[in-house]
Amino acid sequence: MGEFVTLEVEGGVGTIRLDRPPVNALNNQVQAELAEAAREASDRDDVRAVILYGGEKTFAGGADIKEMSSRTYPEIAKFGAELTASLARVANIPKPVVCAITGYALGGGLELALTADWRVAGDNVKVGQPEIQLGIIPGAGGTQRLTRLIGPSKAKDLIFTGRFVKAEEALKLGIVDEVVAPDDVYAAAHKWASQFANGPAVALRAAKTAIDSGLDVDLATGLKIETQLFTALWATEDQKNGMQSFIDNGPGKASFEGK
Repeated sequence: MGEFVTLEVEGGVGTIRLDRPPVNALNNQVQAELAEAAREASDRDDVRAVILYGGEKTFAGGADIKEMSSRTYPEIAKFGAELTASLARVANIPKPVVCAITGYALGGGLELALTADWRVAGDNVKVGQPEIQLGIIPGAGGTQRLTRLIGPSKAKDLIFTGRFVKAEEALKLGIVDEVVAPDDVYAAAHKWASQFANGPAVALRAAKTAIDSGLDVDLATGLKIETQLFTALWATEDQKNGMQSFIDNGPGKASFEGK
């Protein structure tokens, strides 16, 4: 259990919780504990889906600017690489991951939210990449994951201006996938995650790998990756159980063991 980042597991759903008041700023310790929580969530068999959560008030206000401002170039180069690696660890959790966004997700906070597979936000939320207002650019995936998600023109508008985006616009842009009342954010995220708690874990991992890996290669290579992952599932018990259940009972009634 970290001081600022914890992993709590219940009913197959693991919640990675940020708790560094007042705004969950991502300093060295937070990013290290975040990487460790992601590693544990990846390795534990009793975790079938994951929620990223920063509490009722705010998800994450970004990097710790006071800490960053005094760093030398060698120091910030090391920190930047470590932060990127930490967020990559979250992005590579081989299970469905949903981000529950309350309050703000700004700078590094939005970059962390972008590592998730699905994002739920309160209707009072604001998101953005305001780094340009500090004379810098996003440095932990903002220029890359945001562009892949909403396209280069829209990403450039947000990154060039550094403006804050309200929940309604974030939904239209595709930055978030669902908007609910502020008090319902965690419950909505849990509802999305819990549908995978008894699902075919190996197939879900293969689906996530195929989609994410395919984004970085040409179509022909992506199709080869898909074929390899598809055929490999014939070595699983879930494939046998799922297909036999379909034959015997019709669709949607299979029980999976995640093997």
